[in-house]
Amino acid sequence: MNSTNGMNSTSNEPIALAEALASFDALWSPRILARVNDYDVRVTKVRGEHLWHVHDDTDEFFLVLDGELRISLREEGGERTVVLPRGSAFTVPRGIEHKPSAPSGAAILLFEPAGTPTVGDRHEEIPDHVDVTTGHALR
Repeated sequence: MNSTNGMNSTSNEPIALAEALASFDALWSPRILARVNDYDVRVTKVRGEHLWHVHDDTDEFFLVLDGELRISLREEGGERTVVLPRGSAFTVPRGIEHKPSAPSGAAILLFEPAGTPTVGDRHEEIPDHVDVTTGHALR
């Protein structure tokens, strides 16, 4: 990638979110837009269900760029689902089992420590369509 296309994540050039999202089709496979201190700023496309998982040592921040994201949570008081329309943000606290889904598809931005796996520290069996990754470089 070069700085003329607005998608260079390694320099001080602007990043065009629409171009970044158009550069890949894989679902549940984040691309790293930038690094902020020791955190990755990632974008990803999602459709269908992810899997139940937990991040033991970090919160997970979601910002819905397009579509609608649902996050089911298993908390002390029981299970609930948070519905996030476009433009909504939500943080899943560390240690809370959660399962993102997007029946109609969504594009989301994630903010989490660099190297954090998308399936957390503890998770259900990983289906073939899930790319177990800490994020791919944006090309």
